[in-house]
Amino acid sequence: MKPIAIIDYGMGNLLSVQKALDTLGFPARVTNRPEEVVKAPGAVLPGVGAFRDAMAALKETGLNEAIKEVCRSGKPFLGICLGLQLLFESSEEGGRVGGLGLLPGQVRRLPPGLKVPHMGWNQVMYTRPGLLFQGIPEGSFFYFVHSYHVEPQYSGIIVAETEYGGRIVAAIEQGNLFGVQFHPEKSSTLGLKLLANFGRLVYGDSFSGH
Repeated sequence: MKPIAIIDYGMGNLLSVQKALDTLGFPARVTNRPEEVVKAPGAVLPGVGAFRDAMAALKETGLNEAIKEVCRSGKPFLGICLGLQLLFESSEEGGRVGGLGLLPGQVRRLPPGLKVPHMGWNQVMYTRPGLLFQGIPEGSFFYFVHSYHVEPQYSGIIVAETEYGGRIVAAIEQGNLFGVQFHPEKSSTLGLKLLANFGRLVYGDSFSGH
């Protein structure tokens, strides 16, 4: 059974995501090789750090094209925190920077007057049913660390929001593309539940892990 690819572009909480998936019984491998990403049954793009640096690293390694190929192939793809933001067209972080352009919309700084980065446990409220949130009660808390947030062009892709100086996007789903602004690997039992839901999307409901 081929492992889920955890995409290594030199930034991100890679080992904690791998450990979480391994704990759940889903095989996962950290890789910076585009060919391995493309051949994997699903992929995760974790992320911490600056949008511009991340895009430069993805382009330098060819991982940007590998990500696009995976997303267009129909295989499940999960972006976490910065990994979610990179899926969109551009970010205003450090001046306007182009993203992967897989989803229409922009990444903007959190509104003035708020403590930045937004760091801590926040409740997540659903805007529509989401595959990643199956079995997770509405109003559950997840762990956030971010200074920017996504503003999708189409609100229909939003499945969850949180409150921080107003409603901001906590999670999106469009076809095989999934993204969360919070860190499931740092969000205790319910974060593991969400990652397990993703693992079952990759391998099918019949795969139960350990």
